[in-house]
Amino acid sequence: MYKKAYGIIETLAPLHVGAAAGEESGNLNLIFRDQFTQTGIVPGSSIRGRFRADMRQHPVPKGEAEHFWLDETNYWFGQEASGGDTTEARVKFEYASLLWLPVFCPGQPIVWVTCPRLLKRYQRLVDDLKSEEVPEPCTGSTTLNALPINGKKKLFFNFGFLTIEKTTDLTDWFPGGEEFPAVVVADDEIGMIHDMALYRQTRTALAEGQKRVENFFGVEALPEGTILTFPIAIRPNKDKTWNPFNGSLQSETYLGGLESIGFGHCQISLKGDI
Repeated sequence: MYKKAYGIIETLAPLHVGAAAGEESGNLNLIFRDQFTQTGIVPGSSIRGRFRADMRQHPVPKGEAEHFWLDETNYWFGQEASGGDTTEARVKFEYASLLWLPVFCPGQPIVWVTCPRLLKRYQRLVDDLKSEEVPEPCTGSTTLNALPINGKKKLFFNFGFLTIEKTTDLTDWFPGGEEFPAVVVADDEIGMIHDMALYRQTRTALAEGQKRVENFFGVEALPEGTILTFPIAIRPNKDKTWNPFNGSLQSETYLGGLESIGFGHCQISLKGDI
């Protein structure tokens, strides 16, 4: 029997989890995507690796051996595959999916966008979610400032107008309890909006010793202000308690790659039966 918990990731800088740097080949560094909605994800292995690394950096408690946190890391997250010996993790992480994606929208200037499929995954994680019905597509938040055109409220994205069929309080669907200007779109529309909203940067690899471009290559990332969520399963032990973030349930950390150029800064919050 496992205890049920979940994590919330809020990006404080663009987040790239996917292809490696690629300076040599001049490739496009794509992020990992969910196979159905084609929206960005963070694999469970990346999240577990971050938790492993952070736990090993905690100060050793007074009276404990120097390898205390290494033993704790192997106990909770499983022993690394060195020498053929592996152990099962007592804390299991699933992938983090999008919950809300900030998108530029003229006149707003930012609207947070999601779809029913992503909201349903979040609904399965949260036991005390007050809203029982998942909002339908074309539902806007009460804080959304949509333009009245021909008697209907509309949002203008780069690909055209989106009609807001109804407005409702979406506060319960935001983990922080603050309702942002937001809209729910259809499952088959989120992928197109997602690609429009991604942070993209074109970079160059210069020749050694001179300012001559050898390769152009691009990188894409989830934008700052993205909210993701991931399930956690914890196999309990009456004698030991999982102690993430050294006793705190919230921490700022880095996920993914390209940290040296300002990518990956995130805030992770843990909720549920920790």
